Amino acid sequence: MPDSNEFDAIVIGSGISGGWAAKELCERGLKTIMLERGEDIKHGVGYVNANKGPWEFPHRGGRTQQMIKDYPVLKRDYPLSETNLDYWVKDLECPYTEVKRFDWFRGYHVGGRSLMWGRQSYRWSDLDFEANAKEGIGTDWPIRYKEIAPWYDYVEKFAGISGSRDGLAVLPDGQFQPPMEMTCVEKDVAARIKDHYKGTRNMIIGRTANMTAPLMTSPQRTKCQFRNKCSLGCPFGAYFSTQSSTLPAAVKTGNLTLRPFSIVTKIL
Repeated sequence: MPDSNEFDAIVIGSGISGGWAAKELCERGLKTIMLERGEDIKHGVGYVNANKGPWEFPHRGGRTQQMIKDYPVLKRDYPLSETNLDYWVKDLECPYTEVKRFDWFRGYHVGGRSLMWGRQSYRWSDLDFEANAKEGIGTDWPIRYKEIAPWYDYVEKFAGISGSRDGLAVLPDGQFQPPMEMTCVEKDVAARIKDHYKGTRNMIIGRTANMTAPLMTSPQRTKCQFRNKCSLGCPFGAYFSTQSSTLPAAVKTGNLTLRPFSIVTKIL
């Protein structure tokens, strides 16, 4: 902490949004403090299980009955396993009220869920922005795709999104790196779907925040190694996370102070 303890901006949380906010503020010259309630997981060295094989885990990466008991929410889906259990909030220790089912999977550490997210990254189209107005539901969006498109460009160029340009109105194309290749079976299925539905239905490769080529904005990152270990933390920096991308950019400015183990209780 600086002796003055005075900052131009305070960012609460260090997940995807917090990390990006800190980057933008710092690059614009604001002295910024980022507060994170959990521990500081360092990029690379902090991913303690990233290079382990299944045989190095007591239950081969599975889940135990005690884990199922301690994580009644997380157990509803695939993330619950012993491979990255420390990344997830123990549901019994941090409960929340559900009026109806609400799966809230949380991580209390620097990077937040940017270390565990699924990385699928798609643009909204005007079909999304205009849906409320057309269907008479909720409140009409005050913006349209053409206004947000330049910001999609800005984010994709920095984050590193791989994908194919398919010319689909429902999924606008973006600033993509080369797509991951489909398997021979996937290619055959995609061709048959396109032929059967005369182009009205499409099977495409996922647009994902996994680099497939070098990125000038983040030279410290390398492209995806296709190891299928993303949820353990990526020491290569191949997928977009706070640790691999926005945090280094913010630190580079000299304007960032990161303070872990700091729970915000009120905003005055």
